[in-house]
Amino acid sequence: MKITNTNLPGVKIVEPIIFGDHRGWFTETYNEVVFQEAGIHLNFVQDNQSFSAAKGTLRGLHYQLNPKAQTKLVRCTRGAIFDVAIDIRKGSLTFAKWFGIKLTAENKKQLLIPKGFAHGFMTLTDDVEVQYKVDALYAPECDRGILWNDPTIGIDWPIDIIPVLSAKDEKAPTLEEAEINFVYGE
Repeated sequence: MKITNTNLPGVKIVEPIIFGDHRGWFTETYNEVVFQEAGIHLNFVQDNQSFSAAKGTLRGLHYQLNPKAQTKLVRCTRGAIFDVAIDIRKGSLTFAKWFGIKLTAENKKQLLIPKGFAHGFMTLTDDVEVQYKVDALYAPECDRGILWNDPTIGIDWPIDIIPVLSAKDEKAPTLEEAEINFVYGE
């Protein structure tokens, strides 16, 4: 398993090693020892899976407030997505900066998104399945979001269409208006 840093501190690309033969392939998608050796100490407590029927579906930008903030390990197991992490830690040198990566069932890459970052993705194909691990249980009272096309953040989404959004995501506040309780260094 290869773990690579991105331009956002704490956000990492995880690339599993694929073992293939005439039968197909095998891979480890998570290994606690490998993560700990890379300085990543997590206790995942919940696995989530989503299905999106249409290309251009956008889910996000989501996060949970402290004390129920979540670290996520995201992978696409069917189809393809453009996955995004946004630094929302006040006082961070990379506040409001984003990182995006194409995750596909074929490339098997994963994105590790720590607490203090918002997360979202856009489907690049029809019939997409996304799975992710989190280190804190879902807490609806702490569930928050930021508008997907906030010009302060300026995400360069790869598909130039009006995305398919949930009612909640359509009404999400801008970064400036959003409730955020993450402070860099705390």
